[in-house]
Amino acid sequence: MDEFPGRPIWIELFTHDPDTAIAFYGELLGWTVVDPGPEFGGYQLFQRDGAPVAGLMGNPEDAPGTWTVYLESNNAADTADMARANGGEVVAEAMAVGELGTMAVVTDPGGALVGIWEPGEHPGFAARGEVGAPGWFEVLSDDYDAAVPFYEAVFGWDTHTMSDTADFRYTTLGKDEHAVAGIMAAAGPSHWSAYLIVADTDATAARAGELGGTTVEPAVDTPYGRLATIADPTGGRIKVMGPNRG
Repeated sequence: MDEFPGRPIWIELFTHDPDTAIAFYGELLGWTVVDPGPEFGGYQLFQRDGAPVAGLMGNPEDAPGTWTVYLESNNAADTADMARANGGEVVAEAMAVGELGTMAVVTDPGGALVGIWEPGEHPGFAARGEVGAPGWFEVLSDDYDAAVPFYEAVFGWDTHTMSDTADFRYTTLGKDEHAVAGIMAAAGPSHWSAYLIVADTDATAARAGELGGTTVEPAVDTPYGRLATIADPTGGRIKVMGPNRG
């Protein structure tokens, strides 16, 4: 995998119904689950082909499921401080997660929630860009002009402007085929999205419906693949991306 400072390194589902989520993603993507131990407070790891690909944490409140994207840091506490100093807010201060690593959660100037992960024994997802694994990550921001310098200053992003027209403003981490994440100007509320790579976008969306999920945005061909947004039965929204039909 291409490695850039501040690259996406992990995704995590926070849900009020872990059992339903486990069954859904197991049937949809073939993911299995491992519990690393009681000392992690019920945190579980989704695995793809026996290797970690995402996290799962129960929410005691009956709120819709939420997927969070984590960006890599070599010092989570310092990165959280940098977020605070550059127009963001710290939602969860840096906290060690056993020997796995250190996490924190912040918001950027547009209000998008993003996690920080300082790897210890857990390096993040084991695959990216392969079927059944995360493949792309982007923040849709209603404060694009503040978001771009924020990710540069706080996470050390090497940014490249892909488009800066009135209709489409987009900046990437990395350039062209080496890019791994993006910032897009969009009407709020600002939020991060993760894309999962699938073999067939339409079939995946249809299967999600059979398993109790919903299609939030129907499949459409784009220059980057055929995209759709689905929601699992607990409300967690995530995007899926496969080959274009054409």
